[in-house]
Amino acid sequence: MSAFNYDKDDDGIVTLTMNMSGTVNAMNAEYRAAMIEALARLEKEPGLKGVVITSAKSTFFAGGDLNELRAAVPGTEAAFFAGVQETKAQFRRLEKLPVPVVAAINGAALGGGFELALGCNRRIVLNRPSAVVGLPEVTLGLLPGGGGIVRLVYLIGLEKALPYLLEGTRVKPEAALKAGLVDELVQELEDLVPAAKAWIKANPTAHEQPWDRKGYQIPGGTALSRRLAQVCTGAMAVLAKKTRGLLPAPDRVLAVAQEATLLDFDTALRVETRGLTHLVMTPQAKNIINTMFFQMNEVNGGGSRPKGIEKSKVRKLGIVGAGMMGQGIAYVSAMAGIEVVLRDVTLEAAQKGKAYSENLLAAAVAKGRLDAAKMDATLALIKPTADAADLKGCDLIVEAVFENVDLKHEVTRETESFLVEGGVFGSNTSTLPIALLAKAAQRPENFIGIHFFSPVDKMPLIEIICGDKTSDATLAKAFDYARQIGKTAIVVNDVLGFFTSRTFGTYLDEGVRLMVDGVDPVVIENLGRQVGMPVGPLAVQDEISQQLAFKVKQTHEALGVLHSVADTHVSSDVCERMVTEFGRGGRYHGGGYYDYPEGGEKKIWPKLYELFHKKDVSLPEADIKDRLLFRQVIETIKCLQEGVLRSAADGNVGSILGIGAPVWTGGFLQFVNTYGLERFATRAAELAGRYGERFAPPDLLLRKAEAGESF
Repeated sequence: MSAFNYDKDDDGIVTLTMNMSGTVNAMNAEYRAAMIEALARLEKEPGLKGVVITSAKSTFFAGGDLNELRAAVPGTEAAFFAGVQETKAQFRRLEKLPVPVVAAINGAALGGGFELALGCNRRIVLNRPSAVVGLPEVTLGLLPGGGGIVRLVYLIGLEKALPYLLEGTRVKPEAALKAGLVDELVQELEDLVPAAKAWIKANPTAHEQPWDRKGYQIPGGTALSRRLAQVCTGAMAVLAKKTRGLLPAPDRVLAVAQEATLLDFDTALRVETRGLTHLVMTPQAKNIINTMFFQMNEVNGGGSRPKGIEKSKVRKLGIVGAGMMGQGIAYVSAMAGIEVVLRDVTLEAAQKGKAYSENLLAAAVAKGRLDAAKMDATLALIKPTADAADLKGCDLIVEAVFENVDLKHEVTRETESFLVEGGVFGSNTSTLPIALLAKAAQRPENFIGIHFFSPVDKMPLIEIICGDKTSDATLAKAFDYARQIGKTAIVVNDVLGFFTSRTFGTYLDEGVRLMVDGVDPVVIENLGRQVGMPVGPLAVQDEISQQLAFKVKQTHEALGVLHSVADTHVSSDVCERMVTEFGRGGRYHGGGYYDYPEGGEKKIWPKLYELFHKKDVSLPEADIKDRLLFRQVIETIKCLQEGVLRSAADGNVGSILGIGAPVWTGGFLQFVNTYGLERFATRAAELAGRYGERFAPPDLLLRKAEAGESF
């Protein structure tokens, strides 16, 4: 067998070592053929005493083949259902062998990989952080369809299984052992298979799965018990609040898990298959799989990185500005093992910036997520200073000062010379054109935009912006740094606001336009959330602050730009009025569109109703939702049309990770693909006719729709 190595030892124990073509073992046609062949041989193997299943790859098993799942389309449900049932039949044959079967898990066993392990009598795991187990299908808009829901519920009970099923948690070995997901840990790889064989020898008759024993009861009881009925009701309420009805997978997972407790094992498996068959056909699953797996891999794999340039690593990083952004950049860089010089105008300010890392690390130690030695080693890498000369020898300097062109020019002139030969100077700017900022640089070809998102330690995205003189070598180094610190990096070209800030600004602007049109602010906020945005547009503006928006507007006006490329002047004008007339600068300036009473819930500032609300205005709910969503989608299409975005993948991944695009859309460009380009263009034209030319379908959209293409 080419995909499985079949080796029987002198004790009658067969070791099946999965070694499929490609970089990982996956549940595809090659796997199914190999498993059928292996089972046929095992069922006839004379003197068989046990089976060990392990992997020759660095991972144990990567799960289902998402290419197959993506290819399943409405109309093929029967064939898909039959295929899943056949895979499950193989698992049933495996767990009904008359000998013990052990999964020797040497690396990650996720999704179908963990389902395979659950079909074994014992799970032994190599105790390494990379050897995670779990059922993450819900994060892709799916459910575990290889028996994962049913077996996990039967193994540890409904209440304990639900968090793993509904959150798709990847569980490290020690936590998995404690939770009952695995049975044993070994410390060294060479001990893994011997430990599996030793257990088989010590337990020669332990081949019957718990759920196949007569009279077996699921731990904790069924979903009809009073306690579990309450648990399920609570879970439904949490899901409704979290998904807002936009993601069907979590609800289906919960339903299948509950039914599993009420049905016999094999019937429950069929119900699970029906659930997967339904979900795999949904546009939500198609969108999420396309973007969060395929396009995410494309982006992280360097799809926008210049080819033919050797990979690099930052050894010494300089950060100028130890405020909110600078201190976050220092933390994530030091955590990646990079020497950091954190410089501010005073040593006290720089030390305060370092204290941010100290607080985060101390909290991690207190929670048991980090040991004290790692904390000390990380803090030792951060040097706070007020002396620019300490930046000498940096491979990369990132300025993280306020969005002011003169200030950024001053920092560049003062510190660029401390870079090593070929070193990169990066500006953490969210809106200002890189070509403009690079005018202060002696080597503009080594100047690039590196836009972090706040809070830096939590936000996974970096937006890299190339100026008109930025070299490919500089771009490659910036991209490599982003990957070095564990960030996903999209690459865009230079324009005011770039991609993320420009597009996100349209959400804020449309929310304000709706308010100016007379719509109740509470309705605007609620419908923004119902679309799937994390929070309403008015609340977001309060967090960013009207004060900052006003200062950015002043900066842009000083540059001779009256408003952003995306025409967000309505929001800018209202922010200016909020600050200058009413002293409402945002949440951290005493209040903005909301009041923030001490110890109470935030509430819409009452004067907004006096200023803007019109009781006789009643816009269709669908129009309000589409205005908030389509405005951002159309701006994303314009960014692709103008060459600001270099690829659809960057647009989709960037919109989800950087802007907060609803996950169910798969990103703003992928949303159009499943909505239908012609249908989207028609709806956009309707909105343009009612509310303004900002909704007019872009030429690129019309061309692709006419050609029958997608983004």
